[in-house]
Amino acid sequence: MKRDYYEVLGVNKNASADELKKAYRKVAMMYHPDRNPNNKEAEEKFKEAAEAYDVLSDTDKKAKYDKFGHQAFGPGAGARGFSSDNINVQDIFSHFSDIFGGGFGSSSFGNSRGSRVRGGEPGSNLRAKVVINFTDILHGVSKNIKLKKYIVCTQCNGTGAKDKGGFQSCPTCKGYGEVKSVKNTPFGRMATVQTCHDCNGSGSIIMAKCTLCKGDGRVYGEEIVKVDIPAGVVDEKMVLQLYGQGNAGERGGEAGILFIQVEIEPHPSLHREGINVIYDAHISMPDAILGCQIEVPTIDAKARIKIPEGTQSGKILRLKGKGFPQIQEMGGRFGTGDIGDELIYINVWTPQLDDLSKEEKNIIDTLAKSPGFTPKPPKEHKNFFDRVKEAFS
Repeated sequence: MKRDYYEVLGVNKNASADELKKAYRKVAMMYHPDRNPNNKEAEEKFKEAAEAYDVLSDTDKKAKYDKFGHQAFGPGAGARGFSSDNINVQDIFSHFSDIFGGGFGSSSFGNSRGSRVRGGEPGSNLRAKVVINFTDILHGVSKNIKLKKYIVCTQCNGTGAKDKGGFQSCPTCKGYGEVKSVKNTPFGRMATVQTCHDCNGSGSIIMAKCTLCKGDGRVYGEEIVKVDIPAGVVDEKMVLQLYGQGNAGERGGEAGILFIQVEIEPHPSLHREGINVIYDAHISMPDAILGCQIEVPTIDAKARIKIPEGTQSGKILRLKGKGFPQIQEMGGRFGTGDIGDELIYINVWTPQLDDLSKEEKNIIDTLAKSPGFTPKPPKEHKNFFDRVKEAFS
């Protein structure tokens, strides 16, 4: 006779979803096959708990159960339409993997024949370089790169076998992928579990190999990988990681990681300084004296700025928000924070004497003797280093 599902999990009818989950995990861990090897009674209670949780965690099934009891699912029917009499332990691990996590289900029960067929050798990691420009840093960019690497064999879909019938269960581990051995020691009998060497942990042996990959499940070829570069990557030391884009593993093994080294292409007239960009502007002496307007390049456009009259060489003007965005990682995803500025260094151009005509030289000589051209720096005048420090503050 079936026990009451609430009794099995040790909860009341008003238990919340979280309470049900915690109760099920507690019971399942108590009777987990790994903790109770070769214990038929514990295995049955483990299955019973899975059946109870499957019903009580489903709103519709729970409502039917609360109204009609076990009869709601037909004679002997329970979780997912079957009873604890025919629940396979492997089904429980696959359906409730989020509850068991990574600490269990990795032994002979958690990796039985159905899942270990594709448990081959993992693939190695790869490295590649991507070149981006200033505009790419500003907006982000997607790049397609062509890689020579091991890719999954399309003929056998990575299994390494000629067809579905090309496998047989490994006779050494009986399909579990692991071999258990017991040894007598001064401290008692010690049991150890090791990966089966005959099938390399896959639980199966290929009888008829794929004619294309010769049983490896992968071939060496060429593949185009899309790389998304987020906005704000201004540090060439930053390395992006693309999981599963490295070399394919053997016989369905997990693919390696593709590490992307970002290289930034120099801009023809702008320079990087963190998230700020710098432009050296050159103006003539008359423009510096009288003031003017000049056009300067920005990262992805141009801008006109006003040069005040009496501008000294070395003055720094600022275009707010015309720099790079500051990259930030938020919950595993990249976003942008502060935006940098464009700093414009004013250089007053002094012509070479040989480039001046005789008339121009006479004018300069006259101006040099004029009181208005005698240097009179104000008391609040800042030196070059103070101006640079102020610009980056």
